[in-house]
Amino acid sequence: MDHSVLLAVAAGGEHPLIDLDFTAAIQLVIFIMTGLIATRLLFRPYLKMKDARFSSIEGARDEAERLTAEGETALSGYEEKLGAARRRADEERRKIRADAAANQREVEQHARAEAQAAMEAAHREVEGQSQAARAELLPRADELGRVIAGKLLGREVA
Repeated sequence: MDHSVLLAVAAGGEHPLIDLDFTAAIQLVIFIMTGLIATRLLFRPYLKMKDARFSSIEGARDEAERLTAEGETALSGYEEKLGAARRRADEERRKIRADAAANQREVEQHARAEAQAAMEAAHREVEGQSQAARAELLPRADELGRVIAGKLLGREVA
């Protein structure tokens, strides 16, 4: 403080609220220099780093959105191709089943025809053997009847 201020206060004068002297100018210069140094060394690098981080986060977010859109497009294309493949497989399966059913009917008809032919051939053979046995046994029937009757009666039948 200045001596004149002390003398004025001692004389009964009022003390000023703010005492502006040479130290205020020094403090202002120190404040401005600290502000400039802090701006260059602290605030600008911090703001650059913050902007770079924000840009990289936004870039990563944009990239993620782009990749998500590409993935959804690829997935929908894949699902579409998968659906088409399933439809083709279903169509092929129906064709194969229809062909198998037709083949089975054909085989069954062929087997029935062969079985019917074999049955008719066996029936004709049995009929032929039966006719041959009748033709052979009919002339001998009277003689065989007498022999059987004679054995049953215990005497000779005429």
